[in-house]
Amino acid sequence: MQEKSQKKVVIIGAGPAGLTAAYELCKEGVPSVVLEKDNVVGGISRTVNYKGYLFDIGGHRFFTKVKAVEDMWREVLGEKRFLRRSRLSRIYYNKKFFYYPLKATNALLGLGLWNCVMMVGSYARAQIFPIKVERSFEDWISNRFGRRLYNTFFKTYTEKVWGMPCSEISADWAAQRIKGLSLVATIRSALLASQVKQKGEIIKTLIDAFDYPEKGPGMMWEMVADDHQKRGSELKMESGVGKIHGTKGRVTAMEAGVNGTQELVEGTDFISSMPIQELVRKMEPTLPEDVLQAADKLGYRDFLTVSLIIDKPNLFQDNWIYIHDSEVKVGRIQNFKNWSPSMVPDPNKTCLGLEYFCFEGDGLWTMKDEELIALGVKELGILGLIDEKDFEDGAVVRMPKAYPVYDSVYGEAVNTIREFLVEMPNLYLVGRNGMHKYNNQDHSMLTAMLSVKNILGANYDVWGVNVDNEYHEEIKDQEKEDLAVLSSTQPLVPKRIS
Repeated sequence: MQEKSQKKVVIIGAGPAGLTAAYELCKEGVPSVVLEKDNVVGGISRTVNYKGYLFDIGGHRFFTKVKAVEDMWREVLGEKRFLRRSRLSRIYYNKKFFYYPLKATNALLGLGLWNCVMMVGSYARAQIFPIKVERSFEDWISNRFGRRLYNTFFKTYTEKVWGMPCSEISADWAAQRIKGLSLVATIRSALLASQVKQKGEIIKTLIDAFDYPEKGPGMMWEMVADDHQKRGSELKMESGVGKIHGTKGRVTAMEAGVNGTQELVEGTDFISSMPIQELVRKMEPTLPEDVLQAADKLGYRDFLTVSLIIDKPNLFQDNWIYIHDSEVKVGRIQNFKNWSPSMVPDPNKTCLGLEYFCFEGDGLWTMKDEELIALGVKELGILGLIDEKDFEDGAVVRMPKAYPVYDSVYGEAVNTIREFLVEMPNLYLVGRNGMHKYNNQDHSMLTAMLSVKNILGANYDVWGVNVDNEYHEEIKDQEKEDLAVLSSTQPLVPKRIS
């Protein structure tokens, strides 16, 4: 094992995972260089500034049950830069608004008594005659909520997000994202309170308040990037990685385009948050054909935000609204003023973010910005959320490979790549795209923290992060026990392929 002073770590990507790794390495006194192909840090957790109006790419609540992540947020931002925000979100379905989490009276009035009775009956049937082998998202949800509620509140929106039938989306995605929720827990929450007892443990389903940086999540990562450089480590922006060189089962260097020239960046250890598909294709010498074919099977869903400035001080009180309506293409609408007043410089105006899910190169992705802005204004009018004459200005941000696709072949493909990369022990995959796992910001950060510990001699199973954890919005009384090993140098579990 090399001493800390002999190590130099090269990190691909200045998103939450990459910058967390850089931050942790700085604290350990290990030099690193971060290579970022974009001209802004934060990845999908960046904050965009358009004429002083700030907007988030997707809406990033700061909540976690991982103490090490919480501690880092507080270390970097401090208490004064965090705002405590009350959550209000609704679902737009069948021309009506439903609170999410559901509220009993609102749901009953919106759906109708008979429809609610039929949903309960559908759920009962699912419990008596469940789908025995849950292969798809459709199977998983139908077993826990009943077919009728699945068709009402899950199918349309999920298919809009992923661009494929729910029957083709792996059950793994539902198990990771909404594990622990069921119709019974939802009804308890709607009738009683947000906190319910389940098997003797308190589960706070669907949190009703969260923390948020005063000027968006990008504020966090801009401060981490500044700290990283002040401590003497390097951050190279607009530095896309070309070839990744390896020999005798180790990565030795990466070629990066820096200031218009190719630069060879050498290191002892390498951390990658770039899409796994791109990583495999960039490695030299060329990897075996089965590994390349596995990489080609991995799919991604792309994403764009249309940010609209509206000449009205108040439009609606929601932080965000889910749009379950096939008449419009927009999937979700953020009201950034309700996330933080500091996001909107003029108190007499409102800034909305319309989220469109697409595939890079399709009709939405290739539309001109002015056409997308016009589409957004039109759809807000159709939904009755604005008067179109109040539109003032707008901007568009495209985010390629925002979501790794969980289809029927992704699991086998990822395992094939993992089995090969085990032979390269100084290469560590982290983050959402780096591992092809739909991680939230905190889980991406945790994969980076554990990888740094592994570089320094530990043996944590980074791939175990966000596999067996409960739904990302559930917090249990057992929080102190969850991943408590982060305060220890003892191995979590041996590395393994599963």
